[in-house]
Amino acid sequence: MVTYTMTSSLYFITFGMGASPFTNIEAVKIFCQNMCVSILLNYFYIFSFFGSCLVFAGQLEQNRYHSIFCCKIPSAEYLDRKPVWFQTVMSDGHQQTSHHETNPYQHHFIQHFLREHYNEWITNIYVKPFVVILYLIYASFSFMGCLQISDGASIINLLASDSPSVSYAMVQQKYFSNYSPVIGFYVYEPLEYWNSSVQEDLRRLCSGFTTVSWVEQYYQFLKVSNISANNKTDFISVLQSSFLKKPEFQHFRNDIIFSKAGDENNIIASRLYLVARTSRDKQKEVIEVLDKLRPLSLSKSIRFIVFNPSFVFTDHYSLSVTVPALIAGFGVLLVLILTFVLVIHPLGNFWLILSVTSIELGVLGLMTLWNVDMDCISILCLIYTLNFAIDHCAPLLYTFVLATEHTRTQCIKRSLQEHGTAILQNITSFLIGLVPLLFVPSNLTFTLFKCLLLTGGCTLLHCFVILPVFLTFFPPSKKHHKKKKRAKRKEREEIECIEIQENPDHVTTV
Repeated sequence: MVTYTMTSSLYFITFGMGASPFTNIEAVKIFCQNMCVSILLNYFYIFSFFGSCLVFAGQLEQNRYHSIFCCKIPSAEYLDRKPVWFQTVMSDGHQQTSHHETNPYQHHFIQHFLREHYNEWITNIYVKPFVVILYLIYASFSFMGCLQISDGASIINLLASDSPSVSYAMVQQKYFSNYSPVIGFYVYEPLEYWNSSVQEDLRRLCSGFTTVSWVEQYYQFLKVSNISANNKTDFISVLQSSFLKKPEFQHFRNDIIFSKAGDENNIIASRLYLVARTSRDKQKEVIEVLDKLRPLSLSKSIRFIVFNPSFVFTDHYSLSVTVPALIAGFGVLLVLILTFVLVIHPLGNFWLILSVTSIELGVLGLMTLWNVDMDCISILCLIYTLNFAIDHCAPLLYTFVLATEHTRTQCIKRSLQEHGTAILQNITSFLIGLVPLLFVPSNLTFTLFKCLLLTGGCTLLHCFVILPVFLTFFPPSKKHHKKKKRAKRKEREEIECIEIQENPDHVTTV
């Protein structure tokens, strides 16, 4: 029970350390590296300090010493004469009827509740139809959410909830969402702007955009002024002496970089601004624009770069819808391979894969319905969900398939009785640990809270509601266990026949 909690806590801490990667691939690498370090430290911790603490605590409990004060626990008669606060502090919570009690854990109130009340209720024949209906509702909402997955390229998710930038982004999305971000078009090599073929290439590259360009304004200025600038000297001379001197064109000075080599001036770099008209699915269209413009920067004679600060997030999330599904699918496949290599029971492995897949898809669908986009946090949470589900479902399932009771109902009762308390304590402590995240003024942290809350909730639902009911009327069958027990019973019922010979001192036993 303590190992469950410690392992998940270390995973949670490590997960928080790896929550700020720059790309999807880097996010997975950082997460895997931190997870490997966490697992190694966890095992070293358990085999050394934690194991020693368990041995020491077991000796204290066996010799009836207090677990905190390390003193001998007084007798019941002595405690009865003391105040209530003293009884509460010094009592070990067990009756002193037996000095060496075989299993004091059975007296725990959660264990008692599961054994005496919950096991009988959840396996009741009248409760099972409602559980099946509940799972169908769960699966329906999960499937509906999986069909509505959207990427998380919004910068709002990465800002503090009370930041002025959030207000700006929300206003921009509300009133000006039909326009793409202002894209900087940077020409970073010397270019023959006076050449007609270069002018045509620039127009072709900027077609479909609303442009804020010194080039177009300068061409229009030459046309209106009826000035011919077909060579380099005239083009740059008129540009510097006439065009950039005009008050209405002076703001273009910062968009042109000149260099002087001797008596000759050159334009070594310049920039334009592009704005695209988009529909509601703005993010998808911006990604398509980038996919079209960037290859052209390598194939055309004009060497340019297109950039906007929001492209950092666009690049990061351009594959965020497919990557989590691929990673989760690969994780399930890897678990399937490993569990069949380290086989305990094939049917147990099959049930484990079904349970993990159901939890993974449930978290993915429900977090989509809860307005959680595919960002770096939600992707890592989906990977973490895989580990969390296996940690809690595997002990329950393998205990069930290896149990030798007469019926499946008795087997699942035994599984819940052995592991239910540990699972419940672990998930409860995990969910309580999420409460501080609510007080952090960050949309990214709130996304973390939503995803982890769904992870814990879906795992709890499967371990205590769905699996205990579905395992009672789905395989594995327990008939082979019945046959073995009947054979053993027949062996015990064999009668020892005693044959008495004529000699009363000679008795032969058959």
